[in-house]
Amino acid sequence: MKTKLPLAYLLSGIALFSSCNSNAKNGEEVSGTDTTSYPSVEKNPANTDYKPAFAGQTRIKGVKTATAYEVKILSRDLKSPWGLVSLPDGRLLITEKEGTLRIATADGKLSEPITGLPPVDAKGQGGLLGIALDPSFASNRMVYWTFSHKVDGKNLTAVGKGKLADDEKSIQNAQIIYQATPAYNGTLHYGSRILFDKTGNIIFSTGERSDLETRPQAQDLKSALGKIIRITPEGKPAPGNPFEGNANARPEIYSYGHRNVQGLALHPETGDLWETEFGPKGGDEVNIVKPGKNYGWPTITYGLEYSGAKIGEAIQQKDGLEQPVYYYDPVISPSGITFYSSNTIPEWKNNLFIAALSGTHIARLVIKDNKVVGEERLLADQGQRFRAVIEGKNGELFAVTDAGWLVKVAKK
Repeated sequence: MKTKLPLAYLLSGIALFSSCNSNAKNGEEVSGTDTTSYPSVEKNPANTDYKPAFAGQTRIKGVKTATAYEVKILSRDLKSPWGLVSLPDGRLLITEKEGTLRIATADGKLSEPITGLPPVDAKGQGGLLGIALDPSFASNRMVYWTFSHKVDGKNLTAVGKGKLADDEKSIQNAQIIYQATPAYNGTLHYGSRILFDKTGNIIFSTGERSDLETRPQAQDLKSALGKIIRITPEGKPAPGNPFEGNANARPEIYSYGHRNVQGLALHPETGDLWETEFGPKGGDEVNIVKPGKNYGWPTITYGLEYSGAKIGEAIQQKDGLEQPVYYYDPVISPSGITFYSSNTIPEWKNNLFIAALSGTHIARLVIKDNKVVGEERLLADQGQRFRAVIEGKNGELFAVTDAGWLVKVAKK
């Protein structure tokens, strides 16, 4: 049982754990510090007796942050936020699932909804999803986003772009630059995070739309479902893609065999592309994405059907199919991710942070030589489904939750 510490004690910087009072008001400080080294953070039994492919692929030892940090709830007034990105001045541009875009100041003050975006299909897991800024945003003010788009009674994941007006009240000249076909009449598994790679091209993720009917398309190189896609800012296949010139594959495909990727991030030193994707009942994955590689869904998985039935051949490893760097059973439902690149909290340098939905925490993974060597669960006492997390301009972390919270984690 966790003990609530008096606020004065928390403010002294001596508190031994992060703690959040659900009755705290916007802007209230609700956290403390940490200590040393521990057993695995996962205490619940796995859904299966499947064996990992290598030591440390799951249930790695626990770690805890030693640096004193604090947590502030900046706002509780967002409406189902999904994605966020840091503007050059440190403010945040945030997507809300129903189709609105908002700007938040460093102290949590929210703008009015920004107009001019195309309509979204917000049923189920659909809506306005990931967001990214053009690398030249400071001069061209171009914004890119992913969303669920209606097409002839069906829907799909699409990429849009437009210019943020100087008065920040609208997106100008919004246009759809890419549609992940085929369209399907469903409400699940759209992906979809989006980022720019170091060549100035766009990388984003799609889901395989969940149903048994569409699952096999994750393995189909003529389909954009269950893929990581790489395109130009104009929506064309990016040059140098692995299937360029292959008549049997879409040239925009970067990798395939994915279930539902909702986390994408570039390692700040190696430049490697990392992702997180939802497993079924067990089998959430953390992967390093290599061009042209097959990540196995639904042929291999460490999970089960929600009914408890085995999936396919019930195999977890197969030649030619990539293994996750790390997996979770039971699941944490990993959504947005970010690498920490600042020197503000040195022990977090190059660590991967994962917003966990059903896990109701932010996972911190310590990475060494492309392996997970330690795991910590932050903000686990908040009772919140964390949808996205990013590193801010000044070495803090910002996160949003399905309930509408905007949270900041910063060094004391």
